[in-house]
Amino acid sequence: MLAMNYPPKINEINELLPQTQCGQCGFKGCLPYAEAIAEGRADINQCPPGGEQGIADLAALLGRPSKPLDTRYGSHKPAQVAVIIEQDCIGCVKCIDACPVDAIIGAAKLMHTVIAHECTGCSLCVAPCPVDCIVMQTLPETGISRDKKQQSAWAKHRYEVKNTRKAQFEAEKMQRARLKKAQLASKNLATGI
Repeated sequence: MLAMNYPPKINEINELLPQTQCGQCGFKGCLPYAEAIAEGRADINQCPPGGEQGIADLAALLGRPSKPLDTRYGSHKPAQVAVIIEQDCIGCVKCIDACPVDAIIGAAKLMHTVIAHECTGCSLCVAPCPVDCIVMQTLPETGISRDKKQQSAWAKHRYEVKNTRKAQFEAEKMQRARLKKAQLASKNLATGI
């Protein structure tokens, strides 16, 4: 995903989205939603994490009137973070696989934990957990102003890196399977099977 180029309008729309990759908008992440907006297949008010400010920003970019959030897609909530109840974690790694931005660390059969400042609050890790040890908690007001644009850009980068790594892993897995198949065919040919 890192090397792909998209039309400028899609990139501009994507830059305004919160990059939570939560799918609440009805699309599998912020980029597919940005593409749908640019192509007229989706409206600008389908992103609960972006809230009214996100809708206003999209409206300004696209020269459209702003509108309220479409509640069919959810409601805007204060910033949240996933928290793993560590004593209940069985180390199944399902949450790690579900996290779109690699904000969860741990290993199989060992306790996992969330890197809170990397978590986008998408809650995609909650449902796959077989022991319900993940809860979403509202981030406390710290008085420290967080740059949402910088946070979104960092989350987007982490999402793209994870997807690139997953694609590379799948390509290597397919290459190993082809090599093994070729070796078996060669072995069978040599032995006359």
